Amino acid sequence: MSKMPRKIDFESHVPYYAQLINLLKDQIGQNVWSPGDQIPGEPELCREYGVSRTVVRQTLSELEQDGLIVRRKGRGTFVAIPKISEGLAQKLTGFYQDMVARGFKPVTQVLRQEVVPANEKIAGYLEIVPGALVVDIKRLRFVNDQPIQLVTTYLPYALVPSLATVDLTNRSLYEYLEQGCNLFLARGRRFIEAVLATEAEASQLQIERGAALIMLDSVSYLDDGRPIEYYHALHRGDRSRFEIELVRVRQQSNSGNLLGAEPDRLPQSNDIIP
Repeated sequence: MSKMPRKIDFESHVPYYAQLINLLKDQIGQNVWSPGDQIPGEPELCREYGVSRTVVRQTLSELEQDGLIVRRKGRGTFVAIPKISEGLAQKLTGFYQDMVARGFKPVTQVLRQEVVPANEKIAGYLEIVPGALVVDIKRLRFVNDQPIQLVTTYLPYALVPSLATVDLTNRSLYEYLEQGCNLFLARGRRFIEAVLATEAEASQLQIERGAALIMLDSVSYLDDGRPIEYYHALHRGDRSRFEIELVRVRQQSNSGNLLGAEPDRLPQSNDIIP
């Protein structure tokens, strides 16, 4: 275990737990403890810093709320692995392009890629008749060699027949649609929900059954209004965070003068694209 430098100033008016928070944050910030490392247990922290277990527990609780550590029952306390942020509304990009733009190296494992008849649910989203052919693609997405997202995508076969055989292992689907098919996504709608991992999903994402997942259902449209894609994505809750951009709209009077601003609002569905 790495040495823990610096001490509590018992003459200071700053509460002991607040001092200890800063000391442990320094350990994390200076990479004395790296993401995923186990940190000393409560008894060792008490002895090292000369404080009570109550102080240590309050400190660890604050650090856990801040997302800096995770406590695992029966295993100990570990430095949290930073969550990966994805833009939910700001950019007309997909997962692959978004991760590359943020400096990550995404890798895709294609689990299924075939042409199948659409069931009623998929047909409804894509505005096609049930039984019409769709390209069904199921992918497991990795970032820094860790599985992050499990996504199933459906696209009308009549619009993208070549997609049935394209290798998407290290390629953006949206990039292929634009460059290979001359199809440009103009807008989209997303639905977000918290769900629990099934046994199969947990196995693929390397998490425990029942772990928290963030589910995204999305429909993307071409500029002429036709749906081009429906996808169902599951993101690991412990490794994912979504950014939502808020906008503020200023109203105008009939004379053209600006009135007060409307309250902050979330982007409308037409503003959002996967």
